[in-house]
Amino acid sequence: MHPYLGRRDFLSQMSAGLGGVALASLLSRDSALFAASVPGDAADSPPHHTPKARRAIQIFLSGGLSQVDSFDYKPALEKYHGQPLPGGEKPDVFFGKVGLLHQSHWAFNQHGQSGLWASELFPHLAQCVDQLTFVRSMVAGSANHAPAIFEANSGFRLMGFPVMGSWLSYGLGCETDNLPTFVVLPDPRGLPTGAANNWTSAFLPSRHQGVAFGTHNNVIPDLHSPQPIDETRRQSRFSLLNDLNRNHLAQHAGSDPLAGRIHAYEMAARMQVAIPEVVDLAGESAAAQSLYGFDDPGCVEFGRSCM
Repeated sequence: MHPYLGRRDFLSQMSAGLGGVALASLLSRDSALFAASVPGDAADSPPHHTPKARRAIQIFLSGGLSQVDSFDYKPALEKYHGQPLPGGEKPDVFFGKVGLLHQSHWAFNQHGQSGLWASELFPHLAQCVDQLTFVRSMVAGSANHAPAIFEANSGFRLMGFPVMGSWLSYGLGCETDNLPTFVVLPDPRGLPTGAANNWTSAFLPSRHQGVAFGTHNNVIPDLHSPQPIDETRRQSRFSLLNDLNRNHLAQHAGSDPLAGRIHAYEMAARMQVAIPEVVDLAGESAAAQSLYGFDDPGCVEFGRSCM
């Protein structure tokens, strides 16, 4: 046996050591959750540096506007409009059917000092291109709806991976205990393919999963009691439920889904006070509501979600 460590052994142990450091960090965060006196009370440890961002808004247009009709100008499409794809290349598309090439329906122009392209669909946004970032390197590995949507939200074509909102919740934490960190505002016309799998926390702690709000007056169904209950009776019920939850969790130690569900129920009780104020847009000026499309029946639901 040689007294020194070989190159391969050194690299192998180094890689395993780094994994151990990451594992220790994850275990320490999860142990804080289950060590809490009340399930779900333990907050994630703060980031190791001060975050530059406090919040993020992701607008995912499922089956929405094409990039070649918005900000990704493709002059070659005009040249080959109405023709089959040149050469013998056959991309792997849905059902293997490759249609004829088609140019954009809208004219493109360059804007700002950066000279970035924008179609005539965005006359106002085009004036702000110097303050925007366009990522043109993103590609999808599937033309099928469900895996492509999963890939857009999580980076993977299979279910079972955290989406961006869950990672942000995990990394930035929450400023309040009365509201969820990750909120989802689905299209009122219907959920995307895969439904709630598009806001799953997957293998991250379940408290980082998205909470779906409604965009109508009933933002969260069944949030309030069906009939008036005096505060004393309400608090007595909450106290009893809390004791039952603690006992149940003690009998199922290490059950993250159970802890996440208990945490969700407890947050729902606190949300009864916080939610009405948060979702009340009556204080917004008529001018601001008009800018968000409140006076257009075709835009009001999407505009309300954005606001």
